Amino acid sequence: MGLMATAEKKRDPIADGTYQSVCVALIDLGTQFNEHFGKSSHQVMIMWEIPELLIKFEKDGKEVEAPRVISKKYTLSLGEKANLRKDLQSWRGRAFTVEELEGFDLVNVLEKNCMLQIINTTKDGKTYSNISSILPLYKGMSSIGPYMKPLYFSMSEGFDIPEAIPQWIKDIIMKSEEFKGHKAEEPEYDNSAPVDSDVPF
Repeated sequence: MGLMATAEKKRDPIADGTYQSVCVALIDLGTQFNEHFGKSSHQVMIMWEIPELLIKFEKDGKEVEAPRVISKKYTLSLGEKANLRKDLQSWRGRAFTVEELEGFDLVNVLEKNCMLQIINTTKDGKTYSNISSILPLYKGMSSIGPYMKPLYFSMSEGFDIPEAIPQWIKDIIMKSEEFKGHKAEEPEYDNSAPVDSDVPF
C-alpha cells in the first residue's frame, strides 16, 4: 500500500467509553467566522492522546505504532457560560477561584492527564467520535506521559506554524483574521514547567 492510500485511510470511530488520556496539543486557531451563527470568535483546539488505543500507520517509509488522538475546538473564553471553562473545571475536579481565573494560562493543560468520555453520533451517514465530558483521573490512577512531543502554537507569540501540526489544522489557522492580516515572524516558546500540586493545573 502506498503512502497516499495510508494517509487517506479513514480511521474507525473511537468506541463509546471513558479513556485515560494525556493532553498533547494546544493550538491557537485565531479568530474564525462561524457561518452557522453569523459571527466571529477566537478559537483554540486542544488535543489528547488515548494510550490504550494504539494504531499502526506508515511514517517516513516505516510502520509505526502510536496512540489514537482526539481533539476538541473551543471559543477562547473563560466566561461563566463558556464551554472551555466548564470542561476545565470538570477536568480539575473543582471550580476556579476568581484569583485562579485571573492568572490562568491555558498552556498549563499540556501533558496533563484526564479521563475523556467519548460518545459517537451519526450525521448524514457518517459517525463522529465526540468528547462529551472531561474528568480528573480516578483515585489511585497513575499519570502517563505523552507519546508525541507536545505541540503548542499561539499567534500572540508569532505566526510560524510548527511543522508537526497536521495540514488540516494549518488550513484552519491560515483562514483566521490574524493570520491573514500579519506577516510571519519568529515565535518564542515558554518551556517553564508548572509546579505540581493536587490539582492538575
